[in-house]
Amino acid sequence: MSAVDNAVDNNEKPPVDSEIQSIADYVSDYVITSATAYSTARYCLMDALGCALLALQYPACTKLLGPIVPDTHVPNGARVPGTQYELDPILAAFNIGAMIRWLDFNDTWLAAEWGHPSDNLGAILAVADYVSRTGTPLTMRDVLTAMIKAYEIQGILALENSFNALGIDHVILVKIASTAVGIHLLGGNKTEMINALSHAFIDGQALRTYRHAPNTNARKSWAAGDATSRAVRLSWLALRGADGLPSALSANKWGFNTNTLHGKALRIPRAWGAYVMENILFKISYPAEFHAQTAVECAVQLHPQLQHRINAIDKIILTTQAAAVHIISKTGPLHNPADRDHCLQYMVAVALLHGNLSADYYEDAFSQDPRIDKLRALMHVEEDQNFSTDYLNPEKRSIANAIQIFFNDGTKLEKIQIDYPLGHVRRRAEGLPLLIQKFEKNLAELFSKADIAARKDLFLNQEKLHAMPVNEFMELFIPRR
Repeated sequence: MSAVDNAVDNNEKPPVDSEIQSIADYVSDYVITSATAYSTARYCLMDALGCALLALQYPACTKLLGPIVPDTHVPNGARVPGTQYELDPILAAFNIGAMIRWLDFNDTWLAAEWGHPSDNLGAILAVADYVSRTGTPLTMRDVLTAMIKAYEIQGILALENSFNALGIDHVILVKIASTAVGIHLLGGNKTEMINALSHAFIDGQALRTYRHAPNTNARKSWAAGDATSRAVRLSWLALRGADGLPSALSANKWGFNTNTLHGKALRIPRAWGAYVMENILFKISYPAEFHAQTAVECAVQLHPQLQHRINAIDKIILTTQAAAVHIISKTGPLHNPADRDHCLQYMVAVALLHGNLSADYYEDAFSQDPRIDKLRALMHVEEDQNFSTDYLNPEKRSIANAIQIFFNDGTKLEKIQIDYPLGHVRRRAEGLPLLIQKFEKNLAELFSKADIAARKDLFLNQEKLHAMPVNEFMELFIPRR
């Protein structure tokens, strides 16, 4: 080949990347038949809405909500649960997504990449409400179907593609999944979906530095809202004829695989279905980063034995998985609630002291208790290789932690180890009744006992929920003036 040939790019249009085509085919054509997936999706929706409404009690969240131009009202816009806001669906997706994610209390998926699939509800609910108020109403079964598919896209792409390891935040997968199901709910065809997805892949991706020391801050609570909002924006552009990029992933020199995955190809390691929804992890008892859930459970169990011996503790051994070591083990000052709910040692210290952990315990005033940092200074974090191995084992997917307390007089408490948190699929029968109680508690500030009971009963009546128009469902979560 001559030097001239090397200087010339081939401008023939390639076929659509098979990975993008696969996602579009799944969303457009695949029929969900899993009864377990639909049943679980109801609980995921119930829990996510409860988390969103609880977040409204925190000014750090509410100050970011509402229209960009004050007092703007969009006729037939998308409603924001728990508020009087009616917004365009792009901005509504940000509002809803930020609320759901704000307290780190919504559902979770752990693999090579971790994340929170209910984040996609920012886009799904905003788009579905808007469509239902401006045309033929969608049903809540349509919403649940979109949820199952969004969960699947985010979760399957997370199995073997570790964006975190590349410094990119996992909300990239929220943007991809929300774009696919969002444009489908908006009535887009497969070609438009492919175009929108190509833009979701090549879009600027957020660095995850806001989740880690020394920069941990509240962006981690609104990053998912930002991703869902961007997904709706890209869907809107594609519906208005924005061209796509058929080789967005595989393009030589300039594609996603070369520039984001460092030359590797995007992996889709199993066939699309309903696997992720069927195996989703709930945060039931504690608003804590999921790798710490079993550690907090251990600490709560130890609390009764420590009420009168806190000052006699010599050291605390925390045994955990590699993921927790990399993400939430930190020393030094903690500067804000986002910092504290991503600190393993802080969460364990609070649970040892109080026998509980709530979102209020991350606030500045509560964190001033000097006993918390005293206990943090006594903690030694160790990785257990078996915990790390079982965490990655697809047959187990455990999230184990263990705690042992040693005293100044040479005595010690028995080591407590919990392999599977309450929200794990292996503890589903134990967890679901408590998940319902969590929902009822989260609605208590905004709704009467009768209203809460009616909404709970709706979620427990699958046939009634499936048939309900989305606009009527959303109305149920707007407080009376």
